Amino acid sequence: MSSHLSFETVIGIEVHAELNTASKIFCACSTAFGGEANSKVCPVCSGQPGSLPVLNEAVVEYAVKLGYALGCTINTRTVFDRKNYFYPDLPKAYQISQLYFPVCINGKLRIDTGEAGSNAPGLNAPSPEEKIIGIREIHIEEDAGKLIHAPGNGHTYIDYNRAGVPLLEIVTNPDFSNAGEVTAFVERLRETMLYLNICDCKMQEGSLRVDINLSLRRPGDELGTRTETKNLNSLKAIHRAIEYEKERQAEIILGGGRVMQETRRWDDEKNISHAMRSKENAQDYRYFAEPDLQPLYLAPEWLNKIKSSIGELAPEKRKRYVEQYGIPHGSAEIICVSKNMALLFEELAEKSGEAHEATNLLTGELMRLINNSDYDLDTFKVDASKLVFLIKLVAGGKINRGVYRELVGLVFLSDINPEEYIKEHALLLVSDDDAILDAVDNVLKKNPDAARDYNSGKEKVFSFLMGEVMKSLGGKGDPAAARKLLQKGLIDLKAK
Repeated sequence: MSSHLSFETVIGIEVHAELNTASKIFCACSTAFGGEANSKVCPVCSGQPGSLPVLNEAVVEYAVKLGYALGCTINTRTVFDRKNYFYPDLPKAYQISQLYFPVCINGKLRIDTGEAGSNAPGLNAPSPEEKIIGIREIHIEEDAGKLIHAPGNGHTYIDYNRAGVPLLEIVTNPDFSNAGEVTAFVERLRETMLYLNICDCKMQEGSLRVDINLSLRRPGDELGTRTETKNLNSLKAIHRAIEYEKERQAEIILGGGRVMQETRRWDDEKNISHAMRSKENAQDYRYFAEPDLQPLYLAPEWLNKIKSSIGELAPEKRKRYVEQYGIPHGSAEIICVSKNMALLFEELAEKSGEAHEATNLLTGELMRLINNSDYDLDTFKVDASKLVFLIKLVAGGKINRGVYRELVGLVFLSDINPEEYIKEHALLLVSDDDAILDAVDNVLKKNPDAARDYNSGKEKVFSFLMGEVMKSLGGKGDPAAARKLLQKGLIDLKAK
């Protein structure tokens, strides 16, 4: 499909992030994922008459943390508003949100566009590889419940466990021009929230959901009519929904029709979207200041305390790792995707004194083990002291690479004691020159033809002889020492 190629694509997004506070935004009910339906509700989050909200301070703290991390201005006076609409998963028939005075405004996030490309040049792009996405606001609101459509009987069930879970809604400017930029932004935003430890960002569980606002225009024209595709919960779904909507709108325009402003639902199985309702504007929700919550004033000393607690985020870590440890930028990118991985790298690099070995371990064998297991990159645990022990051994030539990889796997998956395991299985390399020299002599005596071939110029034979030496040492010989002594033995043999 290519009917959209004569248009520029203009995209803005809204990201809904469920905060990982222990309790809900206005009551003490648990925010834990799962559990029996409607088992985590109370009069407040189920909208019972006479119940009153009490604001969870941690929600505001988390919002401010993210605001500072994204370079936002923090409004020291912020107000909650009542957003009125009736929907079965919102028991009060209104949502407490923020419209007029959100807690954070005017932020930005730098993304690496790479090969994502852009069909709308000049939108704050400081370099061919980077782009700055403007963040209009971050506001606080409560989540709604969950509708469960039962297959077969046509019934819909409602689980209110999620009602009242605290949300941050991050609203961007319409600065994106393709799906690659949007997914790059979501990945960077996800990374930032994980570093701040304010959201678990598990899209498959609904704790991070993305709405896509998209319109097309011909170059130089005003913005076209936008549609909103709701609640996308994977990077693949985001990419497919954008590509689908670009093509759908282009076909309408080229066919002489008019794009309707509407909200659409994405069907990830069929890779199509369906119209849900005409798109509401702010006046349709009849916003007014929430009467049960007073305006919130944020004290400067409280804000400074939060700002100073943020610590080093991923972009700063990447830059420091490249400068301090001399590792490649690509490796720093991989390591810093997860704060858990970054902290492990720092411990390994500092305690082993082998930053490059630590880098290769994390970006190679350990990443392979994580990808092939049920472990989560952000939460996996491994005994760093045991990995340090192995790094020192392999860097010092005490064990070979094959044994090293095997032991790393056993430490990660079974938490073995590598020192005891090495002793029990006699895995240390044979570095004794006399033992290696005996092995070389035996191999040359058993393979005189191969030795003559090598000395007559057939250098490929050396690999065979080297393999025989290592085999006679049970694979435990020091390769460097074996190579050196084999070369000397061949030279001596030629001189005879």
